[in-house]
Amino acid sequence: MTPIQQLSLPAILSGKDVIGQGKTGSGKTAAFGLGLLQKLNVKSFKAQSIVLCPTRELADQVAAEIRKLARAIHNIKVLTLCGGAPFGPQIGSLEHGVHIVVGTPGRIEEHLRKGTLKLDNISTLVLDEADRMLDMGFQDTIDQIIEKIPAKRQTLLFSATYPDEIADIAQRVMHTPVTIKAPSTHEESTIKQYFHKTNSNDERMTALRLLLAKHKPDSALVFCNTKRDTQDVADELIYYGFYALSIHGDLDQRERDQALIRFSNKSVSVLVATDVAARGLDIDSLDMVINFNIAHDPEVHVHRIGRTGRAGRSGVACTLYSDREIHKLDALELGIDSEKFSDPLPSDNYLDKPVKKPAMITLKIDGGKKQKLRPGDIVGGLTGKGGIPGDKIGKINVVSNWSYVAVSSELVKPALKKISNDKLKGRSFRVRILS
Repeated sequence: MTPIQQLSLPAILSGKDVIGQGKTGSGKTAAFGLGLLQKLNVKSFKAQSIVLCPTRELADQVAAEIRKLARAIHNIKVLTLCGGAPFGPQIGSLEHGVHIVVGTPGRIEEHLRKGTLKLDNISTLVLDEADRMLDMGFQDTIDQIIEKIPAKRQTLLFSATYPDEIADIAQRVMHTPVTIKAPSTHEESTIKQYFHKTNSNDERMTALRLLLAKHKPDSALVFCNTKRDTQDVADELIYYGFYALSIHGDLDQRERDQALIRFSNKSVSVLVATDVAARGLDIDSLDMVINFNIAHDPEVHVHRIGRTGRAGRSGVACTLYSDREIHKLDALELGIDSEKFSDPLPSDNYLDKPVKKPAMITLKIDGGKKQKLRPGDIVGGLTGKGGIPGDKIGKINVVSNWSYVAVSSELVKPALKKISNDKLKGRSFRVRILS
């Protein structure tokens, strides 16, 4: 078990309210997921547990994890209710009955307002990444949802940081909670931090290119503080030949989903994101984090760099700053004299070297769960007679009407030909490179 699981599970399983503070990737989903499943009445197809998440990406990840944990229990219904998805099918799923609801506050409140979701039988409420939900302005919406839930319940609150607003909401909605703060799951010594001084936007962009060109990461996450900067930085990197994508709130849900899939399966090397958009990213082997803008909050800085160097791996975290931002560095309380912050940037010669190509390319198949496709069908189709070796296939994501599979870059043509010419599950499906 991870530290947060070891510390929180006894209290969760005994029915106590719990406040758990732990970073993304600390294993908290399994902790509260096991608690939800332990007390579930499988024979009653009424919503018994509800998990609120700040973003659809995190909600999808949480729901998938709970389904994995529930594989040994027959006929568990876990439903995701998030904005950006059609409303009608969600109503249909609710009418068929559900045990556990996972979703974003806005869409859940909308279902409550329209009378399509009832929370009268909820026995467990989970607020996951509660600090981010409050940052995103969901305070009033969360309050409205909690008003519809029975007062006699178990409430579990998980947060990466613990601002005053979290203490306020805990005091209002929880009953004598047990507070647990889990240590970080990575060793600080595995992360090498560098601070690079840049005094103009052009210098900052050049510094970013130099760092990526020198380190050649398979997966690098670049943090910006605004949606506009996120898109501008990604566009600039693409112009200079880098394999980059952005993720922010102005993208539609399909664009965000596909960007995350391409990044997680290593067919794109660089993802430029805001803090909110990056919540819920489940990337185990992230080589590098670059703070294009300094985080507004010291705890957010720790959260950002903690995404690399996990599970004993080494990681690199670089922060770009100007003279006017020295006070922001001091606020991070890193124990370093601000005069010693400036690390030298790589030589300009790195800009003349070719950009490293991603090892994988993502193929999109026009068929998914509704067409009864499974990952095994896709692997079988690719590795069958005249196909490609199994070790050249990467991550496979199967969603409602589409499937995504990562294949080795040098074998993308035979992979395309194999799926195009052969059948999967006795049917022909269209396939193309996702770009």
